[in-house]
Amino acid sequence: MSDQPQPTGTASNPVIPGFHPDPSVCRVGDDYYLVCSSFEYFPGIPVFHSRDLVNWTQIGNALDRPSQLHLAPEVPSSAGIYAPTLRHHDGRFWLIVTIVGGGGNVIVTATDPAGPWSDPVPAPGVPGIDPDLAWDEDGTCWCTVAGVSQVRLDPTTGETFGEPRRIWSGTGGKAPEAPHLYRIGAYWYLLIAEGGTERGHGVSIARGSTPTGPFEPCPDNPVLTHRSTDRPIQNTGHADLVQAPDGSWWMVLLGVRPRGGTPGWHVLGRETFLAPVEWVDGWPVVGPLTTELPTPAWPLYPAAAVPSRDDFEQAELHPQWISVRERPEQLCTTKERSGWLTLRAAGASLDENDAVFVGRRQQHLVCRARTLIDPADGRGGLAVRLDEEHHYEIEAADGRVAVIARIGSVRAEVASRPVPPGPVVLGVDIDPLTPRDARGGPDALSFGIEDADGTFTALATLEGRYLSTEVAGGFTGRVIGMYAAAGTIHFDRFDYEPQPSS
Repeated sequence: MSDQPQPTGTASNPVIPGFHPDPSVCRVGDDYYLVCSSFEYFPGIPVFHSRDLVNWTQIGNALDRPSQLHLAPEVPSSAGIYAPTLRHHDGRFWLIVTIVGGGGNVIVTATDPAGPWSDPVPAPGVPGIDPDLAWDEDGTCWCTVAGVSQVRLDPTTGETFGEPRRIWSGTGGKAPEAPHLYRIGAYWYLLIAEGGTERGHGVSIARGSTPTGPFEPCPDNPVLTHRSTDRPIQNTGHADLVQAPDGSWWMVLLGVRPRGGTPGWHVLGRETFLAPVEWVDGWPVVGPLTTELPTPAWPLYPAAAVPSRDDFEQAELHPQWISVRERPEQLCTTKERSGWLTLRAAGASLDENDAVFVGRRQQHLVCRARTLIDPADGRGGLAVRLDEEHHYEIEAADGRVAVIARIGSVRAEVASRPVPPGPVVLGVDIDPLTPRDARGGPDALSFGIEDADGTFTALATLEGRYLSTEVAGGFTGRVIGMYAAAGTIHFDRFDYEPQPSS
């Protein structure tokens, strides 16, 4: 990250685009740190750093070792890592999270948020999902979970004391969840999400004189929701509050950007947005949440650029790269062939839960990806994945390439052509549909091959709605990457580039 501040003005919202849901944030001095859910992907829990709340750099993943996170093939997509809470207390970073299908609620700690993080400490007495940590004045730690209930906790051992106790659970909307408890001024505030994580999502708040309540609800709840509006950001909820050094307050939250006709499809997953907060009569008032963000009244520090091209010349993969459930070194390495990523197949296709896949989140509505693949010793390719039943790919093997679509229970090869022996550049272009197709889905995905002169030849163009949450369900977003389906496959490079949206 650059140390030279930039002028203030406006910035784009989301501040962390792509599949980065359930943000939790804390500030230490002039630095902000943020974590998100990662569900069935490994490594788990991306960790970001910022000096201005607007520009974020991924500095690691909290669960990046198999000893910390083991997701068996039986763990379904959209299970795994749910809703971490990140806090800084007594000189240490504390992170509590639910591993659905893989250990329940656990706690990890670090002195440096870039890692290493500790092995998980189980907290079996903490019920449910979306756990939060808050310390009162005498050092007692309170854990509040979706529902909403609360229990006293020793975060160093995971031991709980007494039975969980139900506390304020919102205004009556479904799925009260994502609780965060804060001491602000004379009150303890309990911030929650309710209404479900779809179009009815919203943020509500209550306050009390003690961390255990009783809690008085805000008379203007929900303090944030975009339900029943035509605003470009929808599903707004699962928020966290942070105070800047100048005393101003801000909210990070998740939202989506649906496109296309009714009902609207979002394909990037739930993204992290930022909104200003003012306090009026002891209650937070959330400022306008739009795709153009009025930036804070302090200098901006550009995030460290993520290279658009990875030549796989480093011994370890960049923290942006994720795999499905696990990444055994014997199946994924940059050390076997210098400057190449080598993948060895386990599952026979991306339909399988043990597929060998290395990808990065799609973060732009219009983009393109390319990879140079050597399929001489196997079969594999370039894929856009939502889950095992919703993915498109272009696959190379035996002197031919083929475009494959998996939609629900249907799997089909939709196009193919022969190619000369040797490495081949596979690509996908993701573009919005033309206005005449606006009654349809959000975008179109064109899969093809690229010649030595850079000419891209599309073999097939597939509609994007089938790789959307509104069709597939679940809690994730698209991930674009490389996979092996048989034998051993080598990838010389991977390019991902956003494209103009006009």
